Amino acid sequence: MAQIVEHELTFDAEGRLVDAAAEDRVASAVEGGRTNLFVFAHGWNNTPAKARILFERFFATVLDAVPGSARPSVATVGVVWPSIRWPDEPDPAAPSGGAASVSTGTPEGSNEEVVEALKAVFPSDAERQALDRLKDLLDERPREPAALREFQALLATLAAGTEVTAAEEDQAEEPLLVDDPEVVFSAFADLSPGTGVGGAAGLGDAWRRTWNGAREAMRVATYYTMKNRAGVVGQRGLGSLLGRLSARRGVHVHVIGHSFGARLVSFSLAGLPGAARGTASPVKSMLLVQGAFSHFSFARVLPFRGGGGALAGMEERVDGPIVVTHTARDLALADFYPRASLIRGQDAAARNDLLHRWGAMGWDGAQEVGATAARVGPAGTSYPFAPGRFLNLDCNALIKDGPWPFGSHSDIVHSEIGWVAAAAAGLAER
Repeated sequence: MAQIVEHELTFDAEGRLVDAAAEDRVASAVEGGRTNLFVFAHGWNNTPAKARILFERFFATVLDAVPGSARPSVATVGVVWPSIRWPDEPDPAAPSGGAASVSTGTPEGSNEEVVEALKAVFPSDAERQALDRLKDLLDERPREPAALREFQALLATLAAGTEVTAAEEDQAEEPLLVDDPEVVFSAFADLSPGTGVGGAAGLGDAWRRTWNGAREAMRVATYYTMKNRAGVVGQRGLGSLLGRLSARRGVHVHVIGHSFGARLVSFSLAGLPGAARGTASPVKSMLLVQGAFSHFSFARVLPFRGGGGALAGMEERVDGPIVVTHTARDLALADFYPRASLIRGQDAAARNDLLHRWGAMGWDGAQEVGATAARVGPAGTSYPFAPGRFLNLDCNALIKDGPWPFGSHSDIVHSEIGWVAAAAAGLAER
C-alpha cells in the first residue's frame, strides 16, 4: 500500500527548514513526475506525532477523491511547525475531531504540565523564565491586584513574537495585554473548565474565578503568538521554499491549512519570490479549513479604516480557486478567538460589531473580497470554482461536532472536504 504522507517539511519558529534535505526530496519527487503537490499545514497540535496522524487522516480523504489515473502525479507533503495544543482541547488528529466531552471540573493538565509543554515552543531564556513565574502565580493564586498585573505583564513577554507583515486587522489581543487585568481575567473566566458556565457561586470564590480566567488568558496569549508565528513560518519558510520549487518544470502546488495553518499557507503567498500580477504561480489551489485569522486579511479596502488587509491582492498569486470553509458551530472562532476584543463590548450590539471587526475566516468566510458562496455537498458535488477567486463554503451541516468551549473547530476530517481539495486542484473525477 502506498504511503499516504510521503514528505514532511519541518520549520522552526523563524521559518528555517530544520532538515534541508527534505526540500531536496520533494524536488526529486517533482522531477520524477509527481508534479501535483498537496501541501497541508496543521494548526495547533501537541507534538509532531499528533500532526502526522492528522496528515494521514486528512490526506486519506483527499486521495480517495483522486482517480487512479491521476495518482502517479500526486505527492503529499505535511508542514510541521512549532505550535501547541493544550491538553484539555479537542484533538484534530482523533476520529470525529476529538469530540469527546471536555470536563467541567479541574482543567486537564496541571500548571506544571502545561508550562513544560509550552517550553517546547517558547525556547528562549526570557520566555522560559516568564513561563516558570506564570506557573508559580497560578499555583499560589495571590489575592493581590499587583499579582494580576504581574501575570499580565508576563503574558506580554510571550506575545512579543515578531510579525513579518503588519496585520492591523488581525490584532484582537490588545485588550488582553493592556486593559485592567482584573476585568480581563474575569472576562475569560467563563471559558475555564474549572469555572463552568455561570461562574463562581459567591464572593468568596471571586479570586479563584479570577485566577481561572487568568489561566485561560494565558492560553489565549500563547495562541495569539502561534497565530503570528504562522505568518512568519508561512512567509519566510514555506513561501520561499515554494518559490524555489517553482523552477521545477510543471509543478502544481495545492496548499491546504487548518486553523492557524490556514494563516501559514496564506502568508506563503507573500513569500513567493518575484511574484507579481501576470506571473505564473506554483500555487494552483488553496483550501483554508476553519482558518483562525482575520476574515479581512485579503480585503483590498477594510471597512473600518483606510488601506487593506495584510494579504490584500495576494489572491492573484493563486492560479486556481481559493476555498474557505466556515461554520458558526466553530465556537473556537465564534467566541474563543475574539474573546480578548469582546472585553470592550458592553451589550449585544457592541458584541456583534466586535465580532464583525475581529471575526475569523472559519466563522463566516473571507470578507470584502467579492467571494462566491456555496454550501458543502456530498463527494461529487460540482462547485463554482474560478482562478484567483474566493469560494466561501458553508459547512454548518458538516463541520458541526465538538464540545464547549471549542465546538467543531477540530471536526475537519470528512470525505466531503477531501473531495473539495481534490476538485479545487482539478483532479477529482466527476
